[in-house]
Formats: sequence, structure tokens, C-alpha cells
Amino acid sequence: MIAKGLLSREHPILAHIIPMRRCNLSCAYCNEYDNHSKPVPIETMFERVDRLAHLGTTIITISGGEPLLHPDLDLIIGRARRHGMIAGMITNGYLLTAERIQRLNRAGLEHLQISIDNIMPDEVSKKSLKVLDKKLQLLAAHAEFHVNINSVVGGGIHNPKDALVIGKRAVELGFTSTVGIIHDGEGQLQPLGDAEREVYMAMRSMEKSSYAQINGFQDNIAHGLENRWRCRAGARYLYICEEGLVHYCSQQRGYPAKPLAEYTVDDIRREYRTTKECAPRCTVACVHQVGYIDNWRDPQDLRQSQLPQGLVQFP
Repeated sequence: MIAKGLLSREHPILAHIIPMRRCNLSCAYCNEYDNHSKPVPIETMFERVDRLAHLGTTIITISGGEPLLHPDLDLIIGRARRHGMIAGMITNGYLLTAERIQRLNRAGLEHLQISIDNIMPDEVSKKSLKVLDKKLQLLAAHAEFHVNINSVVGGGIHNPKDALVIGKRAVELGFTSTVGIIHDGEGQLQPLGDAEREVYMAMRSMEKSSYAQINGFQDNIAHGLENRWRCRAGARYLYICEEGLVHYCSQQRGYPAKPLAEYTVDDIRREYRTTKECAPRCTVACVHQVGYIDNWRDPQDLRQSQLPQGLVQFP
């Protein structure tokens, strides 16, 4: 992945694709779900996966909503794998069973992430260790793919020290563990309090902690500091919503909002160069990590006033 990314700047490294906006939960801090949407038809999903392959995408992460609600999820994973793309998924874990995990093995899933926010469920989040620990045990027993457990601090989570318990449990079961910082409703920085920052730093120093330890962006965010970097969203990172539109990320839906079916290398070249005004206070870790590959080269010098007429403009 890294070698391909260094050799060529004109393909997406990571694409998040949404086959299902509906979720079986309703966490208070989340703005990425609804309670009524139908699954995207499988033929439409095949077309989108094929298009991402045509653009040279290296990794597809299936997200939502809750992707396990999609009846043909295994076929979507299999389609990505047949194109030679790495296939990952983000889920709340509630719908996992031993049989479902084995189906994901057969489909070729390579990476799964579950976010667990607290030890006991509350009004902010139902993604609790109490509810999900049995699901984690099933994953430890049956999963042939990599499993990462992500804990969060900030955003109204009542007991930040819960993240330490969750992280230690993840490592105990043989998984990796990461910690994230909950953003505001627009994906922007909300500095941590002293107790939250202490927990965050303790999580970052855990033995066998994170497969993403290179991400120093989050350390700055934990201290309330902005980051100076070149966001390559819309080029190296794509977020494809359930309507098939390409957006910068889950928190900047509406820019550029162009159909994936019409997305070309020219769009990638333009967005690679476009300065994103939300970047300094961004907390979206996956976009940060992709940005590392190109942060050393090619300044972003295309501003809003230079965008072709007809594209969605920054407010």
C-alpha cells in the first residue's frame, strides 16, 4: 500500500463506502445514521466497488450506519477482494454471531473495527463493554481477520477511564486497541479536559496498543492544538455516501458531492491540490493517516476561487 502510494499520487488509497445508512443504535454523539433507510441494492454496490477499483483504490472500508444490516454484505466484501483491494469494516458489533464471523472469514474480510465507548451503557452510547464482551470473545475464537477495538474520550462520555479498561480487555483477547477523540457535529476539534487527556495519553502508551501509532495528529488534538497539514480528502481519501456521491469525509458531506460514477483522475488531481479550510481543527483520524503519505510533497495551492464553476463551494 505504501509503495503504491509513493509511486503514484493519482489514485485513492482509502475509500469509505456506505451500503446502509440505517443503524440499530442511536448514539447521542453520532451524526452518521438514521432509523429508516433501506439497503443500497447489491448491483448498485457492485458498480461502486468496480468504479473504485477502476480508480486504483487500495483499501475499501465498509461503514454506515450499521453495515451488518445489509443483507448482501458478504458479496460486497467479496467483490472488493476479487479486485485485489484490501477489505475492512467498521461495525458496532451487536449483530455478530459465530456463524456471522465465519461468513466474514469466507468473504475475505481483512480488518474489522468496533468502537466501544464505555463499560456500562448510558444515554450517550449503548456501545458498552458489558454488552459487547461476549461478541469480543466470539471474535477471538473465530475471526481470521485483524480486529481493532477503538475507545473514545470526549464528546460527553461520562467516565473517560473506561477507555483504559476497554483497551486492556482488547489486548488481553489478542486484538489491537486504539483511542479516538470525539469531534463536534462538524468533525472539528473539541479539546479534552485534564482527566480525559490523562486517559488518552495512558492509552497511547499501552503495550501492544495501536497499529496506528504514527498518528501524531491526535496528540495535538488532545492538547487543543491545531494541526498544519495537507488534507488530501477527495483524492487520496474518498467518502462515498449511500447515494453514491463522493464527499471529503463523513463530517464534510456536501463537498464536492460528485457522483462516483463520474469521478475521474481529473477530480483526484484537483482535490489533491485543494486546500480544505476545515483541516487545522479536523479530528477524522483515517483522513489524517492517509495524509501522511503525501504530507511531505506537493503543496496545496488551489483555493475556493479557483474551483471549476458548478462544483459545490465551501461556505
